Amino acid sequence: MRNQLAGTGTLLRLALRRDRVMMPVWIMVVAMTVLSLPASLESVYGTAAERARLLGTMNTNGSLRALYGPVFGDSIGALTAWRGGIFAGVLAGIMSLVVVVRHTREEEETGRQELLSAAMVGRRAPLTAALLAALTANALAALLMTGGLAGRGAGGALALGLGIGATGMLFAGLAAIAAQLTESARLAKGLTGALIGAAFVLRAAGDAGSAGGSSALTWVSPLGWLEHVRAFAAERWWVLGLFAAAVAVQVAAAYALAGRRDLGMSFLPARPGPAQGRLGSAGALAWRLQRGSLIGWSLGFLVAGVVFGGMTDGATQLVGDNDRTREIIERMGGQSGIADAFLATMAGMLGMVAALYIVSAVLRLSGEESGQRAEPLLANAVGRLRWAGGHLAVAFGGSALILLLAGLGLGIGHGRGVGAAVGATLAQLPAVWVIGALAALLHGAAPKYAVAAWAVAGAALTLGWIGPALNLPQAVLNLSPFAHLPKLPGAEALAWAPLLVLTALAAALLAAGLTALRRRDLAA
Repeated sequence: MRNQLAGTGTLLRLALRRDRVMMPVWIMVVAMTVLSLPASLESVYGTAAERARLLGTMNTNGSLRALYGPVFGDSIGALTAWRGGIFAGVLAGIMSLVVVVRHTREEEETGRQELLSAAMVGRRAPLTAALLAALTANALAALLMTGGLAGRGAGGALALGLGIGATGMLFAGLAAIAAQLTESARLAKGLTGALIGAAFVLRAAGDAGSAGGSSALTWVSPLGWLEHVRAFAAERWWVLGLFAAAVAVQVAAAYALAGRRDLGMSFLPARPGPAQGRLGSAGALAWRLQRGSLIGWSLGFLVAGVVFGGMTDGATQLVGDNDRTREIIERMGGQSGIADAFLATMAGMLGMVAALYIVSAVLRLSGEESGQRAEPLLANAVGRLRWAGGHLAVAFGGSALILLLAGLGLGIGHGRGVGAAVGATLAQLPAVWVIGALAALLHGAAPKYAVAAWAVAGAALTLGWIGPALNLPQAVLNLSPFAHLPKLPGAEALAWAPLLVLTALAAALLAAGLTALRRRDLAA
């Protein structure tokens, strides 16, 4: 076994060096999702009576329990765990799957692992190094959250930090298994991402149907386990043992699978491609490569729209006469009545999440280029602009499709105003396209730094998510293109000027990116 782990330390140092920018950003995003909440919650629910009223309202409101889970205590620490714990757990899971797949299946897919394995590197060393890198990231995030919340109660802070870190490691274990089963990094990430989504849906369904997290569906989901740690509310330390046992089983399974396959191979082999006539153009090939991802995002946005739309009346009940909560929601969604403001807020949030889709779709160009799959294609009668145009058409058209479905879902879930809801989500498109065009510019002009597009999308999401709650200056919020969009539904008059300006900016950035791509050499 020792020989099979030879070189683990070296590979771990290499992984941490390669992720020296990405990993700290992810760690801060996960930690700040939680650490940004106590001050804003204290300003909104400053008295014990207000917090007790919130607890009673939440635990009788199934639609809001589905989003945030039940509240187990009325302290600021308990409210922080309720408001941010689930979302921080999801982010920790995404961070972990990115790290693990990046240093396992992605290394094999690009051929780098084969070169490393020719040296003194054990068979299971790459997998071990990837898991240790994920452990390092989750441990640092947990440490930051524990230290930042220690003043609210050391025991609760430790329980919340360990719970979120353990959630991240559980999904790291799932990503390690997916990396052994699938043929590509894209499929491994997609499979693990789908499992994270399924965990959220199971927990939401369980919490919506029963108060106190007592549903069996809640216990099936790892995010339900995180909820049941009950940080700052009579902590259940034994739940952390469930995480430890699950991670141990997952790591053992991943090790067993890694030892039974050849380098570069998978347990789920690729299917033969379709007949040649169906891939007769660069656009058809791009659609074939990206359709699975687009279908998954489309279904997810439709379901999310229905869920958020169904929460509208419950959100109105929750706000009640709390002026500070009303101020935050209206700052995010406009001063047009609390129901319309809430719908506008949800439309904005869906738009910011759609920015993540368009970045992933645009950066498929980088994956095709770095994986040396673009070069043989471009060696034929296919120009660079046609090749890039196929992927960009899927990316920009796909973002419009998922936002259209999200609007339909909002209207259906709310039970009225389908047209207004669709208009609200489609109004997010110019800002989404600006971020997608910036990703195209980075790929065309500086392909080594194209991954920075993720940071841009993440910054926009962070500003839109927690900026209003932190009462950030408007000048800071205006750094996000989403801050310039009209607040629909409910705006007195639709302002076309910002929509047209953002669309023109997206077109200019896209043209600059395509020009740069046409002039530079392909990445080696």
